[in-house]
Parts: sequence; C-alpha cells; structure tokens
Amino acid sequence: MNPATAWNFAAGPARLPDAVLERARDGLFVRGADGASALERPFTGDAFRATLHSARERLAQLLELPAGYRVLFLAGGAMQQFALVPMNLLGGAQRAAYADSGYWAQRAIAEARRYCEVVAAPGFAGAAPLAAPPAGPWDLPADCAYCHITPNETVDGLAYPALPDTGEVPLVADATSCLLTAPLDLARFGLLYASAQKNLGVAGLCVLVVRADLLERAAPAVPAALSYRRQVEADSCLNTPPTLAIHLAGLVFDWIAESGGLAAMGAANRRKAATLYAAIDGSGGFYRAPVAAAHRSPVNVRFQLADEALVEPFLAAAASRGLHNLRGHRQVGGLRASLYNAMPQAGADALAGFMADFARRRG
Repeated sequence: MNPATAWNFAAGPARLPDAVLERARDGLFVRGADGASALERPFTGDAFRATLHSARERLAQLLELPAGYRVLFLAGGAMQQFALVPMNLLGGAQRAAYADSGYWAQRAIAEARRYCEVVAAPGFAGAAPLAAPPAGPWDLPADCAYCHITPNETVDGLAYPALPDTGEVPLVADATSCLLTAPLDLARFGLLYASAQKNLGVAGLCVLVVRADLLERAAPAVPAALSYRRQVEADSCLNTPPTLAIHLAGLVFDWIAESGGLAAMGAANRRKAATLYAAIDGSGGFYRAPVAAAHRSPVNVRFQLADEALVEPFLAAAASRGLHNLRGHRQVGGLRASLYNAMPQAGADALAGFMADFARRRG
C-alpha cells in the first residue's frame, strides 16, 4: 500500500502533519557544527531554551492566552494529571466536583477519590443516545476546590456542545483530544491539560495551562518535579523535560499557525466529521452512531454496525484499502475513526467512500 494513500485513524498516538515529519527529518535528526543534533544539546543551554520559548510563545498566540495564565510543558501524560490536579489544586479544601461524561472522566474520578471527596457535578445519563452533561449554570458546593470536566471523550465519541458555568468554582478540563482543534475561550478555565499525542505532537509530553492564582494551592508534600508552582518557577525545566516532544510540539504549533490557526482547524474538523456522520446517518441503519447528534465528537467519530458479525470483515476490508486503526475502544466495542488536526479531508473522504461501498456489498 502506498503510504500516500494509507490513513491512520488511531485515537492516539495519532497522525502527525506531513510537513512536521519533513521538518523534523531535516532539522532534528542531523548534526550541527558542534557535533550534536537538536535532540542531543543540553536542556539548560541557550539553543533548547530558545526552542522552549518559541513553542510557548506560539502556543500562547494560538490560544490567545489571557494575562495571568502560565504554560507548562511537562513529562508524562494526562493520566498523571489525574493525580497531580488534586495534589496541586485542593489547597485546604477536602472536596472537588467532577462531571461524569464517559470513560476518561470516570478514570479521572477514580484517581481523584484517592485524594479528596468527589462531589458529583451534572453528568450524562448513560443511556443511548449518549449526551454530554447539560450546559448552563451548575449549582456546585462553594467549598469545592475546582470542577473537573472532560469536554471530549475519545472512547465514547461524545463532546460538550458548550461549556458549563461553574461560578466561583474554577473549571478544570482534560482537553487531551480537543485542545487546538477549534477556538477556545481560555478565560473560562482555571486549568486545562492535554497529552500531546493527538493534536500537539508525540507521546511523552503534557501541556498544561493554569491561572497563576491557583499555583499557591499545592500540598506541601507534592514532590518538586510534580509541583505546578515549582515547574513554573523553573520554566518547565526543574527536571529534564521531554526535549524531543517539545521540539515536535513547536513544529506542530507552527504548522497550525501557518494553516490558518484554530479557526481553520475547527472548520476543517467540522467538515471531516460531517463527511463521516453523513455516511453513517445516510446508510439506512447499516451503520449507527450511539451519540445524540448535537453531542457527537468532531474528532472521535464512534459508530457501530447493525450486524456486529460484520465488524471483523469491515476491519479487514478497510485495512486492505489502506484504512487503519478503526477498531473501537475495548470498553465499548464497535468502530471509531479519529479525525485530529493532521488528518486531511482526503482521509475522511476515503473512509466515507469505503463505508458506502462496504454497505452496498454486505448490506
């Protein structure tokens, strides 16, 4: 299969933009006059610090970062933040609110219960068709240190149509699968975090944006390298940062800016998602989407076959056509196509065309 006509629909690690792969090949994996590649230079040196500063500045531009917010580039993934958020944000509080919107929200809730009492924020009913928690004002206890949401559930294929109003309780989000996929009103959040391997680069990096006034809440026992405040003070370099992932993230941020920014990403992602949801809804019931139309994720398209016996033949036939990693998460089964920023419209078109052909042949 020609790599130019093969498409990776994995939920993560996901496809990188072609231009980023080319720039990485030409710029990161070659030795300079000092005998070192970009990846071999010390993280304390001027060259890497310039790369770090450039990546942070470009990200701040893309996000239209409000005054009073700080950006961190941390080693690890989002699951690590399931513990670090309560460790860093509880302060003297004993409770935090969490909204259950699906698989990853439930994982965050389970980890948070090790550190505090979890107050249930509005959640989803769990019945089909699936829907995100309601928008509008949420009546939360004033003693909650924060309210945590997962605005895009990669497993469930569900997304919040709008953000809730949590009043004086800071809103915290696991934005791993949706950060940089569309414009975002960052001032609505006290903190958000995202693993890099979906829209920001490669696995091993977590980007975190936090309102500065929240940095004083960390428990005294938080290890230095895991303290948001200490990492801000050390410019994300209290310990050796994931230098390769930061280099690549900077290249991705540049590509997004050169491609029109977050407005362009959002428009492209809506078009791609509309292509696949039209293929699902127009199949006469051969394919089914379990999520209510207004709550469907624009980047993780989850669907099922009316005849589950056709799942394995579908996956095999898709792979033979260069359409890979379409199996749904093991917890929910079915099928899933992830359409992150780096997936071009041609990939969505190829999958939609295959789906129509498969339905004609096997329906």
